[in-house]
Amino acid sequence: MAASPEAPVYFQALIFLGAAVIAVPLFRKLRLGSILGYLAAGLVIGPFGLGLLSDSTSVMHVAELGVVLFLFIIGLELNLSRLWAMRRDIFVLGTGQVVFSGLLAMLYPLLVADRPWKASLIAGLGLALSSTALVMQLLGERGEVQQPHGQKAFAILLLQDLAIVPLLALVALLSPVDSAGGDPAWLSAAKMVGGVAAVVLTGRYLLSLFFRVLASAGAHEVMTAAALLVVIAAATLMTYVGLSSALGAFLAGVLLAESSYRHELEADLEPFRGLLLGLFFISVGMTVDLQLIARSWAVLLGAVVTLTVIKTAVVYGLMRLLRNGHEVSIRTALLLPQGGEFGFVLFSTAVAARVMEQEQATLLVALVTLTMALTPLLAALAPRLVGTRAAPEREERFDGARGSVIIVGFGRFGQVVSQLLLAEGVDVTAIDNDVEMIEAAERFGFKVYYGDGTRLDVLRAAGAERARLVCVCVERKEAATRIVELCRTSFPLAEVYVRAYDRVHALELLEHGAHYQIRETLESAIVFGRSTLVGLGLSPERVAEVEEDIRQRDRERFALQQQGRDPGAGRDRLYTRPVPRPEPFLPPQRQAIALNPVPGTQDASTQDGKER
Repeated sequence: MAASPEAPVYFQALIFLGAAVIAVPLFRKLRLGSILGYLAAGLVIGPFGLGLLSDSTSVMHVAELGVVLFLFIIGLELNLSRLWAMRRDIFVLGTGQVVFSGLLAMLYPLLVADRPWKASLIAGLGLALSSTALVMQLLGERGEVQQPHGQKAFAILLLQDLAIVPLLALVALLSPVDSAGGDPAWLSAAKMVGGVAAVVLTGRYLLSLFFRVLASAGAHEVMTAAALLVVIAAATLMTYVGLSSALGAFLAGVLLAESSYRHELEADLEPFRGLLLGLFFISVGMTVDLQLIARSWAVLLGAVVTLTVIKTAVVYGLMRLLRNGHEVSIRTALLLPQGGEFGFVLFSTAVAARVMEQEQATLLVALVTLTMALTPLLAALAPRLVGTRAAPEREERFDGARGSVIIVGFGRFGQVVSQLLLAEGVDVTAIDNDVEMIEAAERFGFKVYYGDGTRLDVLRAAGAERARLVCVCVERKEAATRIVELCRTSFPLAEVYVRAYDRVHALELLEHGAHYQIRETLESAIVFGRSTLVGLGLSPERVAEVEEDIRQRDRERFALQQQGRDPGAGRDRLYTRPVPRPEPFLPPQRQAIALNPVPGTQDASTQDGKER
């Protein structure tokens, strides 16, 4: 029995949650990923499956909030300086991908399906847009958001989200419908600029003050409500001025990236983001018309293959042209062959503007859905094509994690640290995201929990709120800095000891509130140098004096650098090799005689004679 739109909301929620709870664990168990599980759940409960729910459109409108929240959280992970550093990838790589993929993809409906050129152009450009929600969810599940291919894919996706605005304008330009009743072009442009300016100025000067006032009230649920309010308000304003709602949420997130409340906001919104994003994928699965696919299977199969080949080849070619490595290029290309959620918006707008027929739009929606379902399988092929093996999936479970000390990162450094603590009977909880290392540690009797220490929810689950001390022993300095920020903001009672990459990183860690830091090679280099002096025959007393002198000079130099925030300070504390002075190879055969008397002295010849 299908649930009508008037059915009680809890009955619809029961169907959605039940389908997700059954399908997602099953698909993850089969190593097909949670996204395919959501899509399959939507197909089963949708109007073309069991018919338990019939209104997929209204569900998708609600579920789009998950995409908006997702873009906001992504914005929180960035800041304006990082965004500026990515400008080449965003505008060069992203623009090239949209233009070339769109023009090549339009040839299929134009030449094979014999569609009009206007409809073919909009179809090609719409199919050039990939799914931000799907790709970023895949990257998040695999822990690859900060990897080079994850950053490249995100840059392309960001440009695609921006491209929906000119594409909608192109639909209006190609439409035979008279649009004289709309706003003039200059007014529309002014609204867009004004909307962006309003979001930027509000985020820059008012949001931090806003959250500071709310935080002083001490009500946690108010902070959560305020975070949702900011996201929805920014998205609504962008929609009102004709821009993408996701763009407004992303801008708000970027402007709050430097705020001291960003980790709290991220933690508050994470449950909503996950549930609504899952609902979005279920609603996409509900749009799959199996009868339509059966009737047009040949056209759709050819379109799926053609679109996948075109987008993969274009992205790979552009990446290699911009001098990226083969591994990064192929991983990025296999993440972006699908159509995206903004294609649904573009195709429906084209039908309303009479640029495209409804039948073609329906086929395009089916094509987008099929390519989205195919993407997780293609992404899983990437490690095989680049000659590396994908790490097996492992579930994040923290049953029994009650250690008073948490070690984040159980590599070579963390293992040595754990030995000293375990020898003294300290209760330790170790977490790492390297599955192979965890399995190797388990063979030696170590219990290491799987989890990404840069995620606030993972640290909470590992017991960071109860821990006396958090030891950050990860190798990547960016990850170490982020963990310090999370711990100092969300777990102020726990002391944070950190493995620093180098001197500059050590200074940065202290600025972020680390209680203790040590450069990863400092002690080993000092021990190595001490053994070298012993090998040269110096007495133990002299070696101890030299070691203490070097340590003292290093402490003084580090203090000067920390005080002035200048990595070049304290250079006079360093021993440097003396500048060589030119000297003759053989001593002179005769004594030198001054040609002119030196004032205040006797004549050189007289003095020479007396000395003799």
